[in-house]
Amino acid sequence: MIGSTMVPTGTLRGVEALAVSVEASCHGGIPAIDIVGMPDHAILEARTRVRCAIRACGFDIPRAHITINLAPGGMHKSGTGFDLPIAVAILVASGQLPPAAVEGKLFVGELDLEGMVHPVRGEVAYAMLAAAEGLQLVTSSESALRGSQGEASLGLSRLSQLKAGVEGLNVLDGRFEQTVASVDVLSTHLDFSDVLDQEAPKRAMTIAAAGRHGMLMIGPPGAGKTMLARRLPTILPPLEEPEASEAILIHSVAGEPIDDLVRGVRPFRAPHHSISPGGLVGGGKPVMPGEVSLAHGGVLFLDELPEFATNALQSLRQPMEDGEVRLVRVDGVYTFPCAFQLVAAANPCPCGHYGDPKQPCTCSPARIQSYQAKMGGPLMDRIDVVCDVARPAAGKVIHGGEGTSSAQMADQVQMAREFRHWRVAHGRAPDANATKVEQLGLDPRARAALERFAESLALGGRGIVRVARVARTIADLRESESVGVDDVGEAMAFRSRSVS
Repeated sequence: MIGSTMVPTGTLRGVEALAVSVEASCHGGIPAIDIVGMPDHAILEARTRVRCAIRACGFDIPRAHITINLAPGGMHKSGTGFDLPIAVAILVASGQLPPAAVEGKLFVGELDLEGMVHPVRGEVAYAMLAAAEGLQLVTSSESALRGSQGEASLGLSRLSQLKAGVEGLNVLDGRFEQTVASVDVLSTHLDFSDVLDQEAPKRAMTIAAAGRHGMLMIGPPGAGKTMLARRLPTILPPLEEPEASEAILIHSVAGEPIDDLVRGVRPFRAPHHSISPGGLVGGGKPVMPGEVSLAHGGVLFLDELPEFATNALQSLRQPMEDGEVRLVRVDGVYTFPCAFQLVAAANPCPCGHYGDPKQPCTCSPARIQSYQAKMGGPLMDRIDVVCDVARPAAGKVIHGGEGTSSAQMADQVQMAREFRHWRVAHGRAPDANATKVEQLGLDPRARAALERFAESLALGGRGIVRVARVARTIADLRESESVGVDDVGEAMAFRSRSVS
């Protein structure tokens, strides 16, 4: 049978899905399947998968020359999600499925040789595209999709199910917005009470969490820096809209699990120090979000900070300032959100024992200076809280006990954030993200102390404002409308720490 049809689908570009029409035409000639419209190699391979899937599901392969056009023709398309819409387009064009089967639907899915439909990355983006186009998404019944912004999606387990029409397909319903607000972020096995004899670093982490400040911990191996960092999400409030929607979208596009995000748990990303700049901020072909975007709304932990490549660390400067990554490529500009909280850890020297009163350091002065220089420069200027993490007392570790718990620290963080919201709402002082010191509510003595510290330590403009922001957070922790001299002193202690 000679005919043609059009099936709606989409292709990923960055963290969004763009509308694509799969047009199929069956006409006389040598039996074959041609795909045009700037497809990538994975789409071209769909010819084999689709042919085997159609035959395995009891359909017939048309003895005709089949031309598949992916419109618009001037846009690059990629991914295995085109398998299902191509197969459906061929079946409709050959008269084996009625045209009504595709009306009001957007198809996305990968086919195996037996005709089973498998999920693809970016299904949340496709659901958003379907809602924007006024269509209903049809994808794999194995999808982790919890719902869309529009009509509930339909799940298809095997291509042969379409013989009975789409009415009998599974409904992929349940909206993540309903579950985010009720999550208990402390329902994890990690708890700060497990970290013994580290009350000073816990105080620093409470300040960092309350004000979303970047943090660096410096200490010998085995002191507990990684333990502290991995427990930071337990004292952060649950994800809220719109950051939850953005985080779920980013992880879906990257092919990462979204179950924890659906529950409101903030992401925690800890890339290895061998990561490339592209892996950290995004890139590749097709362009994919990097670790900074996967940490959106959560924590990016860089362990062994000096071991990271210098160009990788410097690539963090613009994302930390702007809260988004902008990648310029030949086919346009890609933008990924990346509002993350940076937490880093480092040894004081290559052997890790510089300054340790009980363990002698074996590093030469030149090697120590070179190692510590990797933690300097513009990146360190964007880290607000720096603290020492000393080796815990052996007796406390052996005999056990409990320190300050995550629940106690989370209460302090929540109280400080609620007070900040009240303060801003009542015009007492702007938010802690203010760009001018005079906007942060420092009393006269605090301003004088900050000026003395800034002059003695030769702080630049950015450094002065960041110290004032930390002081503002410390004042919020004690629910004070004004920032006092003690608040500035504590903030300055975290700022002026030197490892040399």
